[in-house]
Amino acid sequence: MAQVIIALGSNLQKPHHQLVQAKEFLEKLSVSKPRCSGIYRSEAVGPSSEDFLNAVIEIETKLGAEELFEKLKEQERRQGRPTRYPKWTARTLDLDIIDYNHLVIETDTLIIPHAEYKRRLFVLLPLKELFPNWQDPQSAQHIDDMINSASQIRISKTNLSW
Repeated sequence: MAQVIIALGSNLQKPHHQLVQAKEFLEKLSVSKPRCSGIYRSEAVGPSSEDFLNAVIEIETKLGAEELFEKLKEQERRQGRPTRYPKWTARTLDLDIIDYNHLVIETDTLIIPHAEYKRRLFVLLPLKELFPNWQDPQSAQHIDDMINSASQIRISKTNLSW
């Protein structure tokens, strides 16, 4: 059984609905009830002009890391995300594996923890909500230090519910 943390983001085609739909999908992959952060609104990083909704969900799954990654990509496509997507642009759904059993995994197709997460407040703040004493599996850097080092963006927790 693997404890997995997945970051979710959306800013197209009813972003709140996109996140709720993704949560329902993740519930089916989890052998226990997922733990969910609140939903955050953050300014877009890059060329997109629409704010994003972001969250973090922890699941427990029997799937291996590669198989889970493939299922996440399939779900992104099902929810309207094209296979090829320019970096930092608007999207219906983004699902990133932040942690898989606190392992460091690097293959040709998969890097865990996600290479960019330590610089993204829209991942770090929801992550801290679920895991206030989180430490990076590679560097052992504490979540508070990552938050203090991340680029500052406009971000706030919403009242939206799951």
